[in-house]
Amino acid sequence: MWLKILLSALIVAFCVALGYFAAEKYRARKKFFSELSSLNEAYLNELSYAKKPLEVFLEERKGKGEFAKVISSLLRHEPPSLKNFRLTEEEQADCSEYFSMLGRGDSLSQRTFFSSKTSCLAQKKTACEKEAKTRTTLYVKLGLLAGLAFVILIL
Repeated sequence: MWLKILLSALIVAFCVALGYFAAEKYRARKKFFSELSSLNEAYLNELSYAKKPLEVFLEERKGKGEFAKVISSLLRHEPPSLKNFRLTEEEQADCSEYFSMLGRGDSLSQRTFFSSKTSCLAQKKTACEKEAKTRTTLYVKLGLLAGLAFVILIL
């Protein structure tokens, strides 16, 4: 009897964990646009006030996790790899354009370009946060239901 209950609990927990990990795609996109938005805000402040060299600025704003790899590739003057963030082709093109404009041109043209990207990044950030929240809860609930269905079929 106890063995059945323990096995049932483990099956349900396993299915819920699968649902949680299936939603990782949406959480990665949310984290990417959150860090990119904060990088954009910091870079605009940098352009307006301190005007440090790009390498010094990027060293200070390394980031965490996968985004740190993007920053380190920019420091090596290589195009960043955006495949780990599971972005759409359009988003990859926009981000590649964004990263290619870092440190290019004079301060005024950069301020104009990055100011125009602020609202776009804020919209993508809020959309990704909303989508990550709904998809994560959906996948966890689907995992729970699948686990319960599997337990019912076994027992």
